Amino acid sequence: MSETASISSGVATRYATAVFDLAREAKKLPELGSDIDALASALDVSPDFNNLISSPVYTRQQQGSAVAAIAAKMALGKTITSTLGLMAEKRRLFVLPFLIEAIRGLIAEEKGEVSAQVVSAKKLTKTQETKLAASLKKAIGKDVIINSSVDTALIGGLIVKVGSRMIDSSIASKLSNLQNAMKEVG
Repeated sequence: MSETASISSGVATRYATAVFDLAREAKKLPELGSDIDALASALDVSPDFNNLISSPVYTRQQQGSAVAAIAAKMALGKTITSTLGLMAEKRRLFVLPFLIEAIRGLIAEEKGEVSAQVVSAKKLTKTQETKLAASLKKAIGKDVIINSSVDTALIGGLIVKVGSRMIDSSIASKLSNLQNAMKEVG
């Protein structure tokens, strides 16, 4: 993990722990989960939202106003709305993807589940996700929640991350390994 990603992950973990604890105390974990899913979907489909959280050209006030409007439009809960406002004020909105991942992990842990990050060359069908979750459950022994994303550079196959374990069965990785093996021979 790069140093920047490690710092972002650390900052996001602190925010995630605080948000999770507040939601658990208020008995609003289901609401928190749906808010996080809504934010993740918004990040997936909106390049403008991604630009807002990562671009340094926006002032704290502009980011704060924008995330407040987005949160109101999405009808997000008070805890997440306040957290987004605080993150904008502290210029930390760039860690939002890490925050989403961290909160999902905490919610899954609370439920006795494990979260798996799956990157595929094309969008997985519901049947494929169900079969993958079942085979991961068999291997790990816990219910598995699949968080999938698409990276066409993989050409084919999957990259699955569960906790500290990673399985890379992508064609891009296999081609890279073959290229490295050919370099060693010649």
